[in-house]
Amino acid sequence: MPAHSASNTSRFEPVAFPPAEPPTPIPNEVIAVSRVERVEAIPVSYPEPNDFNALRHLCLVKITTDDGVVGWGEAITQFPEASFATKAIVDGMAERVVGRDPLENIAIWHALRDQKWWYGYNGGIASYAVAAIDIALWDIKGKLLGTSVCNLLGGPVHERLPAVASCHAHHEDIGRMVEEAQEWVAPGLHGVKVGFGKRGNARLGYEHDRDVAYMRRIREGLGPEKLIMIDCGWAIKWDVKTAVRRVQAFEEYGLHWIEEPLGEWDPEGYRNLRSKTTSLIAYGEKEWDLAGYERVLATGTVDVVGVDPARAEGITGFKKVADRVEASRRQVNAHAWSSAICSAASLAVSFSTPAAKLVEVKPLANPMQHELVAEPIDHVDGWMYPPTRPGLGIDVIEEVVDRHRSEVILENRRS
Repeated sequence: MPAHSASNTSRFEPVAFPPAEPPTPIPNEVIAVSRVERVEAIPVSYPEPNDFNALRHLCLVKITTDDGVVGWGEAITQFPEASFATKAIVDGMAERVVGRDPLENIAIWHALRDQKWWYGYNGGIASYAVAAIDIALWDIKGKLLGTSVCNLLGGPVHERLPAVASCHAHHEDIGRMVEEAQEWVAPGLHGVKVGFGKRGNARLGYEHDRDVAYMRRIREGLGPEKLIMIDCGWAIKWDVKTAVRRVQAFEEYGLHWIEEPLGEWDPEGYRNLRSKTTSLIAYGEKEWDLAGYERVLATGTVDVVGVDPARAEGITGFKKVADRVEASRRQVNAHAWSSAICSAASLAVSFSTPAAKLVEVKPLANPMQHELVAEPIDHVDGWMYPPTRPGLGIDVIEEVVDRHRSEVILENRRS
């Protein structure tokens, strides 16, 4: 190849740029920053039609900024003493929240976890308080920035998610329970998750033949396409042999998942059950924080990881767990069985993670879902869609909160 001569060598001429304009002076102004002005914990009590009209209890948290923006959070305390204990801890934690910029909600979450180092190690009532405050701060952050919490978490990764009816079995007559389930899925819901061992006369979870008859008849009633999940909850105490026999029998009728058949912690038992059955195994909703969920995931025995943001340290806690579940190639499922506040928080996280596959909804109207907010959260022809309004996307009606304050409800019950 001939050598290149100097005359063939490319020459680069300098490019002349116009003179730079002087920088625009920055106005000598102070940018206004919102500050948390007040943190109020509000225990509430309400009758739950989906739980045989039992009186259920929550601790709501209302956070107000100095410029009037309000955020709402919730702790799913279940019992009145837990609600009042949560209120006391929220009141104590408020000093780490008041005066802070609510946009620094993650930093505040860490500060609250530092506060509970002694009385909240590995969870307990302190995690309820962290959860409720955290959810309220995310609500405020979205409102201040004019975007949804889902967008703050990175945006929706699902166009829509299927909704299922999350219900309790109450009636003695199996036929009546089947008809009830048919009514619930008729608007398009993709299946049912049925709680065994609940109030009423259903007696499901205690007798093998009755349980199998129920499973057979509800499959016949709903048809082959609808999902059927069974939740054993806290009342059913199966041993491993019983769980294996029951699940194997249910699988003849297309059981999608079995939830907590061996309670919240039995790694050896769950490994045994997993080796003998093919249905998904769900548990985890009783955990309090990321460390607890990592322990569950490490067993390799869970397929569907239940998380309640109103228990497991809020939206921040739920998102951390969801990321771990996604990395473990498992499914995460929100236990959103309380108020519209928890439902909104659950939707935000569920739509932000590929690990979420469906959304549970209560089939019967109830005060904390359908009266608490101006526009109740509901499915559209069996589908849930990403939330788009700023914050949690809900407008809490304070008159409803006041009407259900626990001190009023409980005093009326005593009188």
